[in-house]
Amino acid sequence: MKAITGQKPFEEIAQLLGKCENVYIVGCGTCATMCHTGGKAEVLKMKEQLESTGKKVTGWMVIPTPCDTLTEDALKEDTEAIKAASCLLVMACAFGVQTVALYTDKAVYPALNTLFIGQEEAPGRFYEACLQCGNCVLGLTAGICPLVRCAKGLLNGPCGGSVGGKCEVSPETPCAWQLIIDRLKEQGQLEKLEKITPIRDWSTSLSGGPRRTTVKS
Repeated sequence: MKAITGQKPFEEIAQLLGKCENVYIVGCGTCATMCHTGGKAEVLKMKEQLESTGKKVTGWMVIPTPCDTLTEDALKEDTEAIKAASCLLVMACAFGVQTVALYTDKAVYPALNTLFIGQEEAPGRFYEACLQCGNCVLGLTAGICPLVRCAKGLLNGPCGGSVGGKCEVSPETPCAWQLIIDRLKEQGQLEKLEKITPIRDWSTSLSGGPRRTTVKS
């Protein structure tokens, strides 16, 4: 599973940086490198773009996984260059940005938009795999998530607008519920379609502040 990202327009990045004249750039050696949004090549290109606008890049690094606690140790390896910066520009997912912010008192800005959690289906091509909704229905839908695979997020069967097994919203996309029905039929479990999934309680994913859980030993 990878955090799939897209680079923000440079104009938006420049606006975020504002009066921050001395910038330190942090890239990601895992997901963002795979997406070509925050690896070494992209970090060096960003450095060039910033310098062309008069900014001073005091240094840069590509942390293997900027979303884990080893980020603290990585940042300590370039203390002087970071100290000379007014802010840090992070070319990683939102988790990476927040992790970097934990270990510096400098202003931290994102250079990327985090699009979704996904899997690679072909080299350089990714699809969303999980909404992380907090209430998994995969046991009823043959391991195919209707929330991310169905354009309408339907939980109790297809909408009736699909044609030839393709989604009416996006004709190039297979109808998620057609896939679910076909797989349940192959598995001899079509009776699962008789179970009505109630109105979703989105509080498990979208409200109440950051979600937390405790792992029992």
